[in-house]
Amino acid sequence: MQIIVVGYGRVGSRTARVLAEEGYDVVVVDNDHLKVERAREQGLTVVEGDGTDESVLKEAGIENADALGGITGDVDINHQICLIGKEYGCRTVMRISEDVSTDVYETYVTDADEVIYPQRLGAAGAKTALLGGSLNAIGDLTEQLQLTVFTVDHDSPVVGKRISEIDLPSAARLYAHGRERDPMTIPLPTTTVEAGDRLALVTEQEAIDEAESLLLGAE
Repeated sequence: MQIIVVGYGRVGSRTARVLAEEGYDVVVVDNDHLKVERAREQGLTVVEGDGTDESVLKEAGIENADALGGITGDVDINHQICLIGKEYGCRTVMRISEDVSTDVYETYVTDADEVIYPQRLGAAGAKTALLGGSLNAIGDLTEQLQLTVFTVDHDSPVVGKRISEIDLPSAARLYAHGRERDPMTIPLPTTTVEAGDRLALVTEQEAIDEAESLLLGAE
């Protein structure tokens, strides 16, 4: 699977590295020379240039790409990138970094296959932490979703497995991982789960029991 990630900032760099770690064919596009060099140091294939320039995206392989992500910090640039990707039949993912009106958001949803808003989920977690919580059951993510933390015990069926090997329900996503006394972070696919680890999942309400059973072996 060939994937183009435009934007090698905080979100884009993590996205590209995780995809490459999982074995996908990833090409990074960025017009910042320092970021380009940083991506190359990570062993990634990089095209230096403007991601809204169709010729740059062609150099990155858009004609054969399966997916294209506009992951820069500029919502207008990301929108333009996805419009180009749509012309080539790519799956398009657009990052937004600010609240937008309902009409504008609906335009983005129409023009991209997926719209992501990393700050909103991060802000929900920060709010809970500031109020003394532990990222358990954040009910205001949406009416259907909640963020739940499971602590892995010695008898858990996922002990010894890599993150990429954990087969969760389609309605659940692993959001963060932390060792027993370490802060939680977004894990790499090769991270091996140990007893005492904490796993944070974003799940639909109906998938919580199934996810718990898969992670902890609960009845």
